[in-house]
Amino acid sequence: MDSVHHPVAPASLAPTREAEATFDEFEELKEILRAGGTRLETRTMDYITSGTNSFPLLTASIGASDPQAPAVGFFGGIHGLERIGTQLILHFMRALLFRLEWDELLRLQLQKIRLVFMPIVNPGGMWAHKRSNPSGVDLMRNAPQRADSRVPFLAGGQTLSSLLPWYCGRPGTPMQTESAALLEVVREQLASRPFSLALDCHSGYGFSDSIWFPYARTRRLMAHLPEMFTLKTLLEQSHPHHVYRFEPQSNQYLLHGDLWDHAYDHAPAGHVFLPMTLELGSWLWIRKNPRQLFSRQGIFNPIMAHRTQRVLRRHADLLDFLTRAAYAVPNWLPTDDRRAQLFRLATAHWRHRPVPASG
Repeated sequence: MDSVHHPVAPASLAPTREAEATFDEFEELKEILRAGGTRLETRTMDYITSGTNSFPLLTASIGASDPQAPAVGFFGGIHGLERIGTQLILHFMRALLFRLEWDELLRLQLQKIRLVFMPIVNPGGMWAHKRSNPSGVDLMRNAPQRADSRVPFLAGGQTLSSLLPWYCGRPGTPMQTESAALLEVVREQLASRPFSLALDCHSGYGFSDSIWFPYARTRRLMAHLPEMFTLKTLLEQSHPHHVYRFEPQSNQYLLHGDLWDHAYDHAPAGHVFLPMTLELGSWLWIRKNPRQLFSRQGIFNPIMAHRTQRVLRRHADLLDFLTRAAYAVPNWLPTDDRRAQLFRLATAHWRHRPVPASG
């Protein structure tokens, strides 16, 4: 088990710089990192200031030290109002630590793969109960690229004012600290490897749970569509009654500045990096408890404790599936002679014109 024990970075749990502001998810993350001890390698990417308060951007990783080993990244809290995504990752992290006490198969798995966690990308927004970060920027629309077709008014990203929702930031300025930190984690710990996956957990409007993948900026098809189609097929075969609608983000709408489009486009040539966004359909909870419409938190999160528990149970299998898929990647990654056929099947399935992206 030596390959899954890593020293804790000295600054990983440094106190906030100016004031001891906190919130439940942040305290739970710190508790998990303390409980993980030397089994988790933790890192403070930067600090985020909100008024007189300061929060560290914390990451944790565990597993194989080989930089060529497959990796899976789990991200949450990009939108501060969408707390359920962060809670799902924290639930998975805590269960992982408990399982390490007795689960020999998990220990063997972690000798060959690396797991990376960034559960609270936007601590300032989560503390303030805001979708945006403390500067009023919607981090999911903060990358520099623009959509190549029309986007929904405002919701597709706007540069008019931080007083309006879905603000991308001022054109030509550097990305926000939180966005840059997420992309640094992806660049250094995921996309630098021959194979990696990422799951970013959100919640939003809709009666179904969805898994979206690039692109959001264009209706062109990603270069790794065969690999994504194979992963989707594996999920359906392994969990035939799963609840997810699995499709390109562009099947729903286009938007400016998607962070995962940017991360995917900047992955090294020859590497397979497959980023996905889990969108939990919040209308499922509102339908059962319409009073949630009158709460900012209730629009994006289950309010009743038993519904929160049900959501955490419902999606734990997906996170576990991704770790197993990374472990077994040599057994399913498409070979060159199969990719053309899979591309045609994937194109027909998602009803796109076969116009692959370059790369």
